[in-house]
Amino acid sequence: MNNQNAKLDVNTLESWLWEAACVIRGPIDAPKFKDYILPLIFLKRLSDVFEDDLQQLGNTAKYVDADHSLVRFYIPNNARWPNVAHQTTNLGEYLTDAVRAVARENPKLSGVIDVRDFNETAAGSRILGDDRLRALIQRLSQYRLGLKDVEPDILGRAYEYLLRKFAEGQGQSAGEFYTPREVAILMARILDPDPGDEIYDPACGSGGLLVKSFLRFREKYGETANVAPLRFYGQEINSTTFAMARMNAFIYDMEAEIAIGDTMNRPAFTNSDGSLRRFNKVTANPMWNQNFAITLYEHDTYGRFNNGIPPASTADWGWAQHMFASLNDRGKMAMVIDSGAMSRGSGNQGSNRERDIRKVFVERDWIEAVLLLPENLFYNTPAAGIILVINKMKRHPNEILFINASNELLKGRPKNYLSEENIKRIADVYLGWLETEGLSKVVKLDEAIRNDYNLSPSRYVSNNGKEEILPLDEAVVLLAEAEEDRQAVDTELKDVLSKLGLGIKPNE
Repeated sequence: MNNQNAKLDVNTLESWLWEAACVIRGPIDAPKFKDYILPLIFLKRLSDVFEDDLQQLGNTAKYVDADHSLVRFYIPNNARWPNVAHQTTNLGEYLTDAVRAVARENPKLSGVIDVRDFNETAAGSRILGDDRLRALIQRLSQYRLGLKDVEPDILGRAYEYLLRKFAEGQGQSAGEFYTPREVAILMARILDPDPGDEIYDPACGSGGLLVKSFLRFREKYGETANVAPLRFYGQEINSTTFAMARMNAFIYDMEAEIAIGDTMNRPAFTNSDGSLRRFNKVTANPMWNQNFAITLYEHDTYGRFNNGIPPASTADWGWAQHMFASLNDRGKMAMVIDSGAMSRGSGNQGSNRERDIRKVFVERDWIEAVLLLPENLFYNTPAAGIILVINKMKRHPNEILFINASNELLKGRPKNYLSEENIKRIADVYLGWLETEGLSKVVKLDEAIRNDYNLSPSRYVSNNGKEEILPLDEAVVLLAEAEEDRQAVDTELKDVLSKLGLGIKPNE
């Protein structure tokens, strides 16, 4: 069966990948399926995009073979998918040579596409024999993966499925890096990149948010517009998704620098004096409610957490402050953040670290908009997320735009999604600074302050009349924070009692 002219929607993609995985089931463990399938999807994606470029040039393959500069990247003859698909002997060796040839011709892909040895052996036998590889290639030949055939982050979507289906038993979660396509499109419209912008994602995953910003820019200004190009920067801790981000940037010919590493502990983009590099626009969907030791914040040498130290139980405002510290003096950021980070601690007696950080950001008039998304959009949680927009050059000082888009969705299985109409409606409200009944409201800072810095959009915009109920995951975070505070107070009390000779010695 060949579906070269069919489009890959989500359900078709997942069925296709499932069938590909079934082809190699048996010889290798399920968590390693992606290690063989993804490099071949990389290769097919490159080959199909290269073929599209040749068609635009009038199928002048012989001229391109003689002058590689005619195309944005060059795929050697032996690595072009039709030749791969027709290979019948020594397939493991052939594939390994093909991906290495691509890396030699395109040094930016070194360490990205050529990491798998398809001829690999264990105990003297091939891990994946030629018969299985041939069946896998036939299965992957079913669909075209050119620029107009699939969504821009097809690599991220494929990895998300393979990880969710086969590798989550290893303690991984695809939701740690993958942002649903429509959420990424919405964030790109909110970010609204301008000519010459430098755009940074400190938790870039497969690069989806950066790619969507690039495509939004081209949509606004055209592919050949005589305007200053965008420059992109990203950092990712996971080696596989780092490779995908590099691949995505390469395919779209983006001027991008993607680094691998732990952003919170060791940010990659710094100046010669050790300070953080600063950008025009910053965007990210970091993992929600991460646990970082308090020492990470207390011993930070980059000046990132001057507005308050988050609790160890949730790093949401740690990420927000890293992103804010990465903005230049006229910069703007849009991030996906857990909805609980907008309200935890407000209205309660006593101090709360997240509420105290919100207090600083509200009173200094940095928060421009807070947008509540519908439930069940994200892959690792049914919870609704928030898009938080912070702007150092606010269009409307002393105001915050709250958007409650919880009803802007189409029901889906297993996940809900935003239609193009939903995306446009939400983006138009933000860009036009509009008040719309049941969707958005402009609130003066004084009102947010009176509400004890509660920035939950549902507090200001009601569209269903339901009473706010604290979700279980938010209650768990609050409980962990209370326990953390209790332990700190207990330690201080022991120290005082010890100095007075009335209690046990410290550290006992």
